[in-house]
Amino acid sequence: MNKTKSTMELLKAAQLSRRSVMKSAVALGAVGFASPIFVKNAFSSSGEVNFTGWAGYPALAEKVFPAFTAKTGIKVNFSEQPDNDSIFAAAKVASTAGGIDVIEPTIDTVDQYHTNGIVGAWDEGKLAMSNYLPGLADGDAGERSRKEGKLLYVPSNWGTEALVYNKEKAVLGDPPSIAALFDPANKVVVRPRSALTAMGRLLEKQGKLPRPWLDGYTDMAAMTQLWDIALAECVKAKANVVQFWAGENEANAGFVANGATLGLCWDSTGYNLRNDGYGYMAPVEGAFAWHQGFAMLKNAVNVEQAHEFAKYVSTPEGAAGWASAFSSNAVAKGAAEMMSPDVAVYYNSAFDDAKLAALWWWPDQSAEFVAKRGEYSDKYKAS
Repeated sequence: MNKTKSTMELLKAAQLSRRSVMKSAVALGAVGFASPIFVKNAFSSSGEVNFTGWAGYPALAEKVFPAFTAKTGIKVNFSEQPDNDSIFAAAKVASTAGGIDVIEPTIDTVDQYHTNGIVGAWDEGKLAMSNYLPGLADGDAGERSRKEGKLLYVPSNWGTEALVYNKEKAVLGDPPSIAALFDPANKVVVRPRSALTAMGRLLEKQGKLPRPWLDGYTDMAAMTQLWDIALAECVKAKANVVQFWAGENEANAGFVANGATLGLCWDSTGYNLRNDGYGYMAPVEGAFAWHQGFAMLKNAVNVEQAHEFAKYVSTPEGAAGWASAFSSNAVAKGAAEMMSPDVAVYYNSAFDDAKLAALWWWPDQSAEFVAKRGEYSDKYKAS
């Protein structure tokens, strides 16, 4: 299946989820806990699972992990990390030293984990692959999740990265554009690699690049050529950056503590600030979109428990709880009806069908690309 077709399947699933949530929002009032699609005896596996994931989402420990433990008897030992790079670093150490069973990277990093020999294969017979919404674990996403025929990654949630803005002070342009991030009229908070990519996409739209921006993800010579240009332009506009962020807590602090009026941030940041005078919207160029999921380390000790953990998040209950914790979108069939209605209203206000169709999905990024990207991010921050 080609990438365009599988992406459209995902968009259709997302639209169905959003519409279903809106229909059930009034009746539910909060995340529900109806019986999930869970074929095995709930207590057939017990013990613990060592999970390393994202910091800044307290509902995981407060609600989701206890619900999982109640269903399976498995305790979750949770280690928080602020970003993808930190998760990778922790997993790389654990791949020889042990201590981690499951991690939660994004799909664009699967090649990086595979190349470094960090993760092992999931046993599809111990999962419930038919639970996932179309386009999330099959099609192009399914191909990206596999290396050498082995399933290395299964989805947990997906969402976006777009403009978080102060409703009174931000200067967004008409129509609102990622160009606003580089406007001296705004005080901005950005993640370095995202700002560099936003600049690259903007310059491509303006016809100022010698080749397509996406060429840099498959050709390292092209990457150097394109990112040199984007870096130079970002450095010129750097005076309006009040904070760089790597994780959720830093992004929030950029607004609350350092007075940012605009940021290129995750949807969860906008959701957390929605009652404090901030809005969240997609730029005319299209919001960035991310696909997050689970990978199991090659030396995982609690293998059966790891499979139960991943499978739980593919059930309506587990997927709804997980996505609600991240203020994002669920991956399982039937989860929309159990999502937090506040999240549903928030997403519907930011994304109509046209904006969903314009999503820009992060491409696959090799280990070599990620290392070089880190160098550019460091140069941007140090400039």
